[in-house]
Amino acid sequence: HRLANALIDRGFVTYLPREGYQLGPKLLQLGFLAQSQADVVQIARPRMEALAAQSEDTVHFGRLDGELALYLDKIPGRRRVDISSRVGDRQPLTSTGLGKALLLDAPEAEWQRAFEREQAGGAPSIDYATWLQRMRGYVAAGHAFDLEENEDLIRCVAAPVRDASGKIVAAISLSSAAQYMDDGRMAALSHEVRGTAEQISRDLGWT
Repeated sequence: HRLANALIDRGFVTYLPREGYQLGPKLLQLGFLAQSQADVVQIARPRMEALAAQSEDTVHFGRLDGELALYLDKIPGRRRVDISSRVGDRQPLTSTGLGKALLLDAPEAEWQRAFEREQAGGAPSIDYATWLQRMRGYVAAGHAFDLEENEDLIRCVAAPVRDASGKIVAAISLSSAAQYMDDGRMAALSHEVRGTAEQISRDLGWT
């Protein structure tokens, strides 16, 4: 009975006299949220597959989940590169390419809070001035890099995905071993990744 009352208080269940318990509005809200997330993944999937086939590298798709980046989809590359990420993983914002791409529109004060929070939580050490300078460059370029900051010997290029309102709602990234991702190739791939992100954004109504 206590559990039922707790579920009623939180909107997961309602109680009607003579009819008993029924599903509450909170579950309806969660259902719509789950549906919208699934739709975004389905829309992004063909674009991700094309990028993965063209590059032969691993492609991730994710969104902001509280204070972390949530990985919603992953297409492994054809190269023999072991990347430890999995669908459902939550990763730091300030040390992953995907996370940085999700932060590109955020004010610098929010960047600093996220950076300090994750450094305190044991994120790879880097001085804030260097990180801030890179982030400002990423904003100007419209894409972000992970320069072996989140996982040793793994580099990544990422770009934000926007909805019809222009808001960043997700991000796409392409990852591979550092031996396949020298500075020149990362610069070239930036155009491909950004182009794929823009295609997905247009599919979501962005212009």
